[in-house]
Amino acid sequence: MRSYGQYCSIAKALDVVGDRWTLLIIRELMIRGACRYTDLKNGLPGIATNLLSDRIRELESAGLIRREDAPPPVATTLFHLTEEGAELQPVLDAIGRWGVRYMPQPAEGDEFRNHWFAFPVSFLHDRDPGGTPVSIELRTASGPATIEVSGGSASFRPGPAAAPDLVLQGEPRLILALFSGHLTAAEVADLGLHISGDTSVLHRVLPEPVAAS
Repeated sequence: MRSYGQYCSIAKALDVVGDRWTLLIIRELMIRGACRYTDLKNGLPGIATNLLSDRIRELESAGLIRREDAPPPVATTLFHLTEEGAELQPVLDAIGRWGVRYMPQPAEGDEFRNHWFAFPVSFLHDRDPGGTPVSIELRTASGPATIEVSGGSASFRPGPAAAPDLVLQGEPRLILALFSGHLTAAEVADLGLHISGDTSVLHRVLPEPVAAS
């Protein structure tokens, strides 16, 4: 792990987490909880096996992740964030919100994993805390994911909903544009997002539209 050699807290932090892939490893563990090596590899398309191993060792040495030998039937090594690693949550939140401006159109070859919807779900708020719990199923080429809305908050989990109140099916970029307030439901529908079910659920959870600049 190289150092900037600067007596500055930003530089010291980047000494630990500034290398390529490092914050994305933290992202995977933040979203998914304990992960096997193969889980991390699948969530980091494009990373070389030896580089992932190196980054894991560096993060362990820095005290940001720890490993656990899980008993049967798992019988494999699991990687967890430590308390220090989990303290990077607001850092990732801030970077993610700042980076939305670069996501109107995916670059050719950009990969997507459905658990990455966990971050855009943080844009959503339950405007009717006393209302009946509802679920939204997101369907993309990478598989289904579910948003559960109740009691004033929205939570995310991979996988299908048992009986979704609303289904959004189409490209991840359109779902992200809707959740971030950059496009309305009518606009994303015109661009190809299929919306079915109780559309009033959208009014319950969507943020205020972003003002055009």
